[in-house]
Amino acid sequence: MRRPATVLGTLAAAALLAVTVPVSAHAASGTLVIDDRTIHNPHGCYNNDRDAGVTNNTNRTAYLYEDDDCRGDWAETVAPGQDTIADQTWSVRID
Repeated sequence: MRRPATVLGTLAAAALLAVTVPVSAHAASGTLVIDDRTIHNPHGCYNNDRDAGVTNNTNRTAYLYEDDDCRGDWAETVAPGQDTIADQTWSVRID
């Protein structure tokens, strides 16, 4: 009788871990275009040296910042499949 209880306990623990362990971060699928630069499967922060045209052909939202290195609060978002011409965009983050 102990063996079925051990198996059930193991299955219960595995189910609990599957629910509570966060999914690891992966790159977005697709391309992010910042002006004339195309980034395949982007992940992280990308600096830009001027106002930017941003096209988000990924499965994740892109966040536009008015500061380098994606510092401070984001100023605008670009949803998957959307594009924008953003004034004063100096960095873009996508996770």
